Amino acid sequence: MNVKDSLLKAFAQAGRNYISGSALAEQLGVSRNAVWKAVKALESEGYIIDSVTAKGYRLSEQSNHLSAQLISEKLDTSLLGSRIIVLDEVDSTNNYAKALTASDAVNGAVVIADRQTAGKGRMGRSFISPSGKGLYMSVVLHPEFSMNTAPLITSAAAVATAEAIESLCKADVKIKWVNDLYINGRKIVGILTEASVDMEMRSLDIAVIGIGINVRRVGDSFDEELAARATSIEDETGIALDRNELCAAVINYLDAYLGKIENREYLREYRRREMLTGNMITANVGNETLTGKAVGIDRNANLMVEMENGIVRSLSSGEANLCRIVK
Repeated sequence: MNVKDSLLKAFAQAGRNYISGSALAEQLGVSRNAVWKAVKALESEGYIIDSVTAKGYRLSEQSNHLSAQLISEKLDTSLLGSRIIVLDEVDSTNNYAKALTASDAVNGAVVIADRQTAGKGRMGRSFISPSGKGLYMSVVLHPEFSMNTAPLITSAAAVATAEAIESLCKADVKIKWVNDLYINGRKIVGILTEASVDMEMRSLDIAVIGIGINVRRVGDSFDEELAARATSIEDETGIALDRNELCAAVINYLDAYLGKIENREYLREYRRREMLTGNMITANVGNETLTGKAVGIDRNANLMVEMENGIVRSLSSGEANLCRIVK
C-alpha cells in the first residue's frame, strides 16, 4: 500500500478526529515530509483535508471524492466488496461490470463511478448521472442460489438500499415495485439487475446489480421533466451524505440480505415499504395495458393485481414494464 492509500486508511479510522503529522509519520513508517506530500497529492486529486496547527490533519466533512480505500475501511461483509473499482467516468457501471465478467471477475466485485455518460434504467431508459451528485454502482454476483430465487435479487437490493439510506439520515424511504426508491413521493434511486443464464446447468451464471442513487442536491442537473418526478437525498432531507459512507452501507446491507435471500424474510420489509399496494394502478404487460387494484406482493416478489372481474394476476418484473397509480 502506498503512502496516499495508507493516509486515507488512517483518516477513515480516525473519523472526525485530527491526527498530528508526527503521529501519522510514525503510524505510516515515513517522514513527516512524506506525510505532507501525500496530503498535497490527495488534495490535488480532489480530496478536501482539514489542517489545523497543533492538531494535525483530518478528512473534511466537505470532501466528496469517491475512494476505494475509504469505502473498504467501512465494510463488514462476507462476500461483497472483495474487489472495489472506483472510476471517475464510465458509460455505465453495469456495462463495465459485465465486461469484467468476461475475464472471470471476482465474485462480489463492486464497480463505482463518479459520473456515467450513459447510465441505464429498465426497459432501455436512461439514468442521468452527473458528476459529484450521485452514487452509481454495480455489484458482480456469481449466485449460488437456484433459478427460482433469481427474481428476488432486485427486490432484496431495494430493501438493502432503503435501509442503508435510512441508517445515515432521517428519511422514510418507500419502494415503488419493483426497482425504484422514493422519498416524499419523488424518485431518488433506480435499480437494474442484469443476468446471464448457464443453459447447460439450468442455473444463474452471473448477475450484475446496478444501483443509482441521487445523493447531493441536483440543482440544474435534471431537465424540467425529470426534476418534476426525481429528487435527491439532500434535496429532501437537507443532509449531504458522505458518498463513501453511503456506498459502504449499501454494500453491507446488500451482503446481509443476499446471504439469506432464499428464506424470503426480507419480503416483510419490502411489503411494508411498497407504494403501489392498496391503489388502483395501470400496468403495461406486453402490448396490453391492465387496470386493477394492487393487493400485495407474493413470495416471488411479483405484484398481485386484482382485476375488475375479481381475478388476481401476479405480474413479474419481466412482463410489467410500467406501473402507475391511477389518479
